[in-house]
Amino acid sequence: MARVEGIFVTTAASEPMTQLETARAIAGKGLDGDRYLLETGFYSDGNDGRQLTLIEQESLEALRRDHGVALAPIECRRNLMTSGVRLNDLVGKRFRVGEVECEGIRLCPPCNHLEELTRPGMLKGLARSGGLRAHVLNDGQISVGDEVREA
Repeated sequence: MARVEGIFVTTAASEPMTQLETARAIAGKGLDGDRYLLETGFYSDGNDGRQLTLIEQESLEALRRDHGVALAPIECRRNLMTSGVRLNDLVGKRFRVGEVECEGIRLCPPCNHLEELTRPGMLKGLARSGGLRAHVLNDGQISVGDEVREA
């Protein structure tokens, strides 16, 4: 089963992320308390699908295995870490995370800013598996352990 393995938010650009067990998603905005909902993120223009960002646990495992770069889930600066789902396949599709319906907007490759905040090598290692940017389509709770499935 595809599921949520971790939830992370931060109130401002470049600040450390906080790990949560549950977060409130707000339609058209993002996760309550997160920088992109608050419009305080490094890329807070509101039009590029950063309402919710996701990354696969498998991508972080491959980064460590294939590139020798260990990046903790909280360091990847994505809101949700998932397992058992190919996020790249959700671009242009509606999907559910627990009770929240989302729409995959575009891939979320790592940027130089992320590499500056973490460590060298992650930019190349996550170039094709850096995650997904999505819009939040309804209000609801997202919790660790929630199922991720196509809508």
